[in-house]
Amino acid sequence: MSSVHKELREGGDGAPVAADPRRWLALTVVAAMQFMLVMDITVVNVALPDIQSSLDFSPGGLAWVVNAYVLVAGGFLLLGGRLADLFGRRRMFMAGVLVFGVASAACGAAASAGMLVGSRFVQGLGEALAGPAALGLIPVLFPDRKERMKALGIWGGLSAVAGSVGSVVGGMVTDLVSWRWIFFVNIPIAVVALVLVPRVMPESRMARAGRRLDAVGAVTATGGLVAVVYGLLQAADHAWGSGRVLLPLLGGLALLVFMVLWEARTPDPMIPLRFFANRTRVTTNVVSVAIFAAFFTYMFLFTLYVQLVHDYSPMKTGLAYIPLTVTAFAGAGASTVLMPRIGVKAVMTTAFFGGAAALLIAAEGLAPDASFTGGFMPGLILFGFFNGLAYPSLINGALHGVTGQDSGLASGVQTAMQQTGAALGLATLVPLAFRYVDDHVADGTPLPVAQTDGSALAFRIGAGALVVSAVAVAVLLEKVSAQMRDPLAEAAEAATEEGAPRSAEPTETV
Repeated sequence: MSSVHKELREGGDGAPVAADPRRWLALTVVAAMQFMLVMDITVVNVALPDIQSSLDFSPGGLAWVVNAYVLVAGGFLLLGGRLADLFGRRRMFMAGVLVFGVASAACGAAASAGMLVGSRFVQGLGEALAGPAALGLIPVLFPDRKERMKALGIWGGLSAVAGSVGSVVGGMVTDLVSWRWIFFVNIPIAVVALVLVPRVMPESRMARAGRRLDAVGAVTATGGLVAVVYGLLQAADHAWGSGRVLLPLLGGLALLVFMVLWEARTPDPMIPLRFFANRTRVTTNVVSVAIFAAFFTYMFLFTLYVQLVHDYSPMKTGLAYIPLTVTAFAGAGASTVLMPRIGVKAVMTTAFFGGAAALLIAAEGLAPDASFTGGFMPGLILFGFFNGLAYPSLINGALHGVTGQDSGLASGVQTAMQQTGAALGLATLVPLAFRYVDDHVADGTPLPVAQTDGSALAFRIGAGALVVSAVAVAVLLEKVSAQMRDPLAEAAEAATEEGAPRSAEPTETV
């Protein structure tokens, strides 16, 4: 049987598997699907006014076109990652792609507001299944650390570019064709992925001897994350002290605390607490929240700002993001080249400090009479570049020291932190800008001036969060390089983490 069709089980059942000859083609397929998944978060933003008029959305209901996707994806990513480890990463990836493709067709064909929101919920579930499984496959496909760092760099770079491409595609498709086609374009990509993945990618899963799905851990982790993300989303429209915000937030946190206590006691936990013992992984996941909060705040507020203050059309708004898209691609390429030479820590620290400076420059460029070239473009160029520089290093840091047993879990944690960061930005910085506008308009400030100053304030606070994150990275991250693999040393480390004898067989380590 060909090596691309056999099934791999990590976790002490033999020596590390040699690199698959079709690994780069397999990376192309799963990375293209990941590009589409990330793009779908931002692609709807510039189309929201057209969607509202077409399906007669209420102002409050319109927000759920975005929130439904973020809520389900953010809540179920952790579970999706663990299911991939247990039942097969290729299998869960294909299931997620199928769910996402069918839901995309339903979104495009939506005849009512309720049908569109319901289909967006299902789309989020598709990402929760496909995203962690796809990222978890990379350590299996690329056993050599240097190649793996490059592959993860490509993956992270495409994720960085996809967020900005979504706005460009959304604006152009909405203006030239119809908002429905921002969803229909997903279908051919999903079909191609379903056809090619079984041909270019082996199945892989963790060794399951004596293991079962930890139902209590799965329910409490998923329920806790859903409740926390829901509370954050509610904070965008309600005061932080209101029951609609506090009840889901406190309830979700209580579930997560119970989950930690349960996982510490159960013999077969869904999320082994040793997973969080690595300070590089923990730090990377925490600072991921900050940069995704800053990114989604910037994208959301800049889109509204140019449409409301400068009267940009959806297409012109999308085209305005081209400088950010191009420089994000350049930053991702630079990150992939630099990480093996100077290390993940140096790249990530530079990216966060640079991103903070870019947000400050972007804030200074906002003005009711600002031109695109002299006002907006410097911020777009710099913020795009440093975001592109950051994402590949974040992916490498989040998977640092992860054994093959937990690659899907690690991927789910990182992606969940990204979604939580997006929800946090929309729940804190965006409402802060809106309240600033309302307060100052009530005091007699002209609306364009108030909207300009409110957006600039949110950008400056986001810059402060990135500075704090950069300091945390500089202090806490270990040195993560692309040295050649040492299977025996990796096996010893993995065996120690699992509490197994030091003589255990080599285990794949990220």
